[in-house]
Amino acid sequence: MSEATPVTISSSVRSDGPIDVDKLQETLDYIRPAVQADGGDLVLLGTDGGTVNIQMVGACGGCPLSMMTLKAGIERILKDRVPGVDEVVASADAPTLDHDHIHNGIELPVL
Repeated sequence: MSEATPVTISSSVRSDGPIDVDKLQETLDYIRPAVQADGGDLVLLGTDGGTVNIQMVGACGGCPLSMMTLKAGIERILKDRVPGVDEVVASADAPTLDHDHIHNGIELPVL
């Protein structure tokens, strides 16, 4: 089992490149309802050159198909609609089993 990455939701978007952050946010808002319909969501962490950094949360964090959704869906749409996007990198966070207290079930990452 892989180790979970801590959930970090940033209220300020860091941009280090030529990507129009307003157009990027508008496009993510276009994509978001489809992701939310499956119980997930997207958080824009920032950009670095042509790379968009997002965090996949909710059901997306534990879904084995989240990287396919990222590359075949989200990245494709962002490249098509937002000039300057070369790549989308995501952090997917899932709850992990607490091995010390296995009878207590799932432990969620601390915010």
